[in-house]
Amino acid sequence: MRKLKIIILLLLPFRCLSAQDTLTLTFAGDIMMHQTQINSGKTPDGYLFDDCFTYIRSHLSAADITIANLEVTLAGEPYSGYPQFSAPDALAEALQRAGVDVLLTANNHSCDKGKIGVERTLQVLDSLQLLHTGTFYDSLSRQRATPLLLTKNNFEIALLNYTYGTNGIPVPAPTVVNLIDTLQILADIEQAKALQPDIIAVALHWGEEYQLYPNKAQRNLADFLARNGVRLIIGSHPHVLQPIEVLYAVDSTVETVVVYSQGNFISNMTATNTDIGALANIRLVKCNDEVIIDHVGYTYVWTYKPQVEGQRRFYVLPAAEYENNKEFFSDIANYKQMTNALSAMRALYTKANKGHVEEDK
Repeated sequence: MRKLKIIILLLLPFRCLSAQDTLTLTFAGDIMMHQTQINSGKTPDGYLFDDCFTYIRSHLSAADITIANLEVTLAGEPYSGYPQFSAPDALAEALQRAGVDVLLTANNHSCDKGKIGVERTLQVLDSLQLLHTGTFYDSLSRQRATPLLLTKNNFEIALLNYTYGTNGIPVPAPTVVNLIDTLQILADIEQAKALQPDIIAVALHWGEEYQLYPNKAQRNLADFLARNGVRLIIGSHPHVLQPIEVLYAVDSTVETVVVYSQGNFISNMTATNTDIGALANIRLVKCNDEVIIDHVGYTYVWTYKPQVEGQRRFYVLPAAEYENNKEFFSDIANYKQMTNALSAMRALYTKANKGHVEEDK
């Protein structure tokens, strides 16, 4: 057995010497817009949220494809935060300028503003030519757009997105919100396989809020997806971080990556651990027409909420880059909250995570 392991380790680097193509993917967590956030972006001419992403922009734009979970509707005025979200269109515009390429729209707030909320969100994203998946104008548009194919650097990624529910609000006809239904998901996976993509990724809005570990239903669904050929499983909804699991093939290459929850990317939530999230950074390498998941990393992000001229502001920080920069923070309490949260999440990830590394530390 020891000799076999040595042979595998010697052969793996050689297999990739002929690789010509690489693709980097970054996934961001829940994008929320509570009323205080809406107020913070008000200007004499409308709304502007670019400042929120000033410090994280380079991380989002560095990836070949950046994908994020849009957990609000763009239903137009009157704008509103929790419990039924309608964010200004300027949020999507700022995300696009910051480097986000794809938005996931299937989540428990998809139907917050009824039919107009589902439809207008899609209209705004289409007008910006921002790719999206998870919700659709009708069943025909769903059929035409499933899976969402992302093509770059000689790679083709098939992306699917589902949610556990819509907070008890019925999905308004004729719109479609992808719900977690294993029969439908399996049919969609088979449809994706028929297109022969390099890799299939499934984004799921699942799990229990504020829980640091996945529940049995999440684990069972992840196992179901992995058994059916899904290699990237990206989770959202708990609003806190949950572990990343890397599953290996018999040749010791990475077969599947499961990110159970990335926590919040930006929000005004105040519950414990809801200010810290993580970007998941994946690198794919094409070796002799075989796609290998070559790198799995994560970057902790922190929502910094200082008071500026009497107004609450929101900034997403790459947390590790600022943990030794106390002078940056106008509020020392917020700095301590960030460093404490970093310590807690590092302890969680050290205990639960294998096969991936913290970046920017």
